[in-house]
Amino acid sequence: MNVTLRQLRVFQAVIELGGFSRAGDALGLTQPAVSRAVRELEQALDLRLFDRTTREVEPTAAARRLQGKLTRVLEALQEALSEARMEGAQAHGVVHVASSPTLSASLMPLLIARCRQRYLQLKLVLHDQVQRLNIEAVTSGEVDFGLVVEPDAAVPLESEPLLEDDFWLVCRSDHDLAAHEAAHWAQLDGLPLVLLDHSSGSRRLIDELLVKHGLECEVTQQLGHSQSVFHMVEAGLGLSVTPGLAMPLPAGGGLSVLPLLPVERRRIVLIKRPNRSLSPLARKVWLLALEMREELAVAARPAAWGG
Repeated sequence: MNVTLRQLRVFQAVIELGGFSRAGDALGLTQPAVSRAVRELEQALDLRLFDRTTREVEPTAAARRLQGKLTRVLEALQEALSEARMEGAQAHGVVHVASSPTLSASLMPLLIARCRQRYLQLKLVLHDQVQRLNIEAVTSGEVDFGLVVEPDAAVPLESEPLLEDDFWLVCRSDHDLAAHEAAHWAQLDGLPLVLLDHSSGSRRLIDELLVKHGLECEVTQQLGHSQSVFHMVEAGLGLSVTPGLAMPLPAGGGLSVLPLLPVERRRIVLIKRPNRSLSPLARKVWLLALEMREELAVAARPAAWGG
């Protein structure tokens, strides 16, 4: 049986309003469209619902019985749909988002502030932790979704790209490379590096890039926070390859930042559990982040901080 909600609503309107024309006016349909909907319903039910004359339409006894039951069903359905619509529209509740420290510092303040402006009753709770813990939090359902560096393809998550973030060279301002407008990856060969450790989502990518460009560099220190890395570079312990979102550099630190050529980028993505729908509130925040793509991308450029 192929009966549609539209056919049932038309049927009910014809009975309540006493005619095809009046039902069409109420529903915004033409009289032929109303007649067709009733005819299709009669065919689907294999039941005559109206006795037609040239001047009036009279419901059959079967139609009257159907209407009595249908009215209660349609009222219950309308109530259920209204409640669902209200749940989707209301911005009242808590959304948990996981993000790594560099993204929490550079991107999340913009997103949280905009979210507060648009959805006054929605509270966004930020889980600021390293990439590995962010992925675990999303996978376990501890958070609604995450904002992370694109994880390894083997990780079972659904993702949507948000923006791309270039890798840059950080060196002391008195280093030979600092006199140039840009540095080439090949110029790093054999030089000591200070890098983020493997808890960072970027370290895997940096290691892959060093291999890609055939570089052999000693990693003298591996640290958990970008600011710690910058201070090690300032102390003369090596150069660093860093994503743009890890900056700005410490004020007055005597450091320089140069673009690395050819340009290499990492992708920042939104992640959620596979085959699971976000709650209406979490989806609002997810879509807001995508809406803010261009604005958030500005934060990924060191020039935005005068670097």
